[in-house]
Amino acid sequence: MAVGVFDLFSVGIGPSSSHTVGPMRAAAVFAGELKDAGVLGSVASLRVDLYGSLAATGRGHGTMTATLLGLEGYHPELILPEEVEERLATIAETGVLNLAGASGEGVELPYAVEDMILHPLTVLPRHTNGMKFAVSDAGGNVLREATFFSVGGGFIVREGEEDAAREELEESKKELPLPFRTAAELLGRCSSKGLGISDIMFINERASRSEEEIREGLLHIWSVMEACVETSLKREGVLPGGLKVRRRSPDWLERLLKEDKDRNDPKYWQEWVNLIALAVNEENASGGRVVTAPTNGAAGIIPAVLYYALNYAPGMDKATQADKDDVVVKFLLTAGAVGVLYKEQASISGAEVGCQGEVGSASSMAAAGLAEVMGGTPGQVENAAEIAMEHNLGLTCDPIGGLVQIPCIERNAIAAAKAINAAKMALWGDGTHRVSLDEVIVTMRETGKDMSSKYKETAMGGLAVNVVEC
Repeated sequence: MAVGVFDLFSVGIGPSSSHTVGPMRAAAVFAGELKDAGVLGSVASLRVDLYGSLAATGRGHGTMTATLLGLEGYHPELILPEEVEERLATIAETGVLNLAGASGEGVELPYAVEDMILHPLTVLPRHTNGMKFAVSDAGGNVLREATFFSVGGGFIVREGEEDAAREELEESKKELPLPFRTAAELLGRCSSKGLGISDIMFINERASRSEEEIREGLLHIWSVMEACVETSLKREGVLPGGLKVRRRSPDWLERLLKEDKDRNDPKYWQEWVNLIALAVNEENASGGRVVTAPTNGAAGIIPAVLYYALNYAPGMDKATQADKDDVVVKFLLTAGAVGVLYKEQASISGAEVGCQGEVGSASSMAAAGLAEVMGGTPGQVENAAEIAMEHNLGLTCDPIGGLVQIPCIERNAIAAAKAINAAKMALWGDGTHRVSLDEVIVTMRETGKDMSSKYKETAMGGLAVNVVEC
């Protein structure tokens, strides 16, 4: 299907969409196929191979444990944090995996994290995030095998089906009333129809969902973002993984509530934006429930900027709840439209193009959403998205210890502020500008290709090697 807003914003678990959500999704698909093919009962052994970035930073990103949960039949958008903890504790204690057992009777196999085979220096041709599954019977005969690639944002592609998936995608676009692949095409649609960017995205979404389903779905996405913040603000202590990174958001909240008692003093807007971004990404780093926006590593940017829109945009002090719901829907539709441009022309995978594809894309999407709800023209919205990405070009992905903590958590807060500034700059212009969004997206893609692999989610360069972990 054509990429839509609910593909770019999906509920999952942390800490990484490409290293946690994608692998879990791929493993769940494989487990489901074993059951559907009627071979599950004959399975006596299992082999899992992880390649490239998945192997290099998989431990810090929760790849191995997420894969185990997927093989048990759990899906990232449905599993709850308490189920994650319960199942992983059981597997660790017993050393037994219940293959495809989440939805009924499965097959118990002696299998745990240490049984996975890692190939950190081997990159499969399609993508650096590759994983292979194979099951055999008691005689050693291979019953079924499959190779998947986690291509960013929780999206997965099966080896051998790339062309078919591409063709299906192109065919599905033909069903859209107002398809677009580039920002130029999107602006052309806006001009010819006299509509805003969010309107174009809404019309396309109606090809597969009712208006009520779209609205309810987007408001649900926002409610999960809000719940993520609330959960995070109740947690204290240090984040898991060994870096001993202390959770800051609970202390920040306490201080803010003392200094900004009514939560409406405009001089504190940036502190609240920082708080939201930090809270979301601290929750993500602990494996909590988040919304990929468009990835987990960049999950705090859009909620933080949307919080700003709902609390500090002109006129919001007198807005009704219905007004605020309209802002949420319009913001996410606009951000989703810009996200489509990045998926179509470049990548949102840190392992493929560095953090410019994750934090950069999210900042660009958030800037567009804010410009739209603040009354920007399509040209100003496109300009806001361009400004935000232009100043994230070349951003590397170099997580210390392979954990989505340093520099990832703070980076979300900085990128949220960039998005807000980009929107404000664009709104003070008339929409005309020298560098187009399309040109910046292509530049981001080419920069990612030129970037050394040690700066693309492998923890082999940058801060990951220049900062002592303990």
